[in-house]
Amino acid sequence: MRITRRKFIISSLLASVGVAIIDAFWLEKFFIETNKIYLYDTSPGDEHIKIVQISDLHLQSVNYQLEQMVKKINRLKPDLIVFTGDAIDKAKNHTVLVEFLQLIDKTIPKVAILGNWEYWSGLSFNDLSEIYAKHNINLLVNQNIQFNLRNKTIGITGIDDYLGGKPNFEKAIIGLPQCDYHIVLNHCPMYSDYIAKKQNETRKVDLILSGHTHGGQVNLLGYVPYTPWGSGKYLKGMYDQNNTKIYVSKGIGTTFLPIRFGAKAEIAVFYLKA
Repeated sequence: MRITRRKFIISSLLASVGVAIIDAFWLEKFFIETNKIYLYDTSPGDEHIKIVQISDLHLQSVNYQLEQMVKKINRLKPDLIVFTGDAIDKAKNHTVLVEFLQLIDKTIPKVAILGNWEYWSGLSFNDLSEIYAKHNINLLVNQNIQFNLRNKTIGITGIDDYLGGKPNFEKAIIGLPQCDYHIVLNHCPMYSDYIAKKQNETRKVDLILSGHTHGGQVNLLGYVPYTPWGSGKYLKGMYDQNNTKIYVSKGIGTTFLPIRFGAKAEIAVFYLKA
């Protein structure tokens, strides 16, 4: 059968649309990439401190992809896991959060902060804090904590959410001792500009980890129709502001529309020299 040029073009366009729909509604949402970031002249051959960032889970259920992601993290045996907000967006999904956290190796130290959706979910701070504590997770709200990992001191400062809470970097670093690495967890990257400006020699910030943007969630060859308020100039990946590195995770879940296009779900693994 002879196919005309017109029919060929129409068929090709329909096929392309079909592939795009499959990609948006299934592939990019459920195939979670792992991005490895080597910091401060580290290389794959060095001995590392491994820190895994998990962001914007927006948990609705614990599906196969999340189970496989957690298995990968457990095999990696990171020294620390950090959750940078928006784990759930409905109070009723706290049971799903518990189910998810039970899969992660409990012996791995963990730190979490709040995102805007934790505030908007209606789940009380006390209930969320209790869930996290039962799974070896420190919930920081304008607070800090220090870990000794592989003979290095790692200071973690957790900032309250920019949209739902009251972020206060100055309050958050009170009592933070000197450390080899200082990492700030800050859900909405817009506030990262303020943090980078306010750091000084005695309270230097090596790395700020954020989420919130979902990488735009829909990215059409560089055109991003929408990023949520609180994103500022940030979209995804690594930035440098005032000699401070800022990493914005694309996260894992979705909000409003259950699609991702050009913004594949991710976890990030940071390698620091031990």
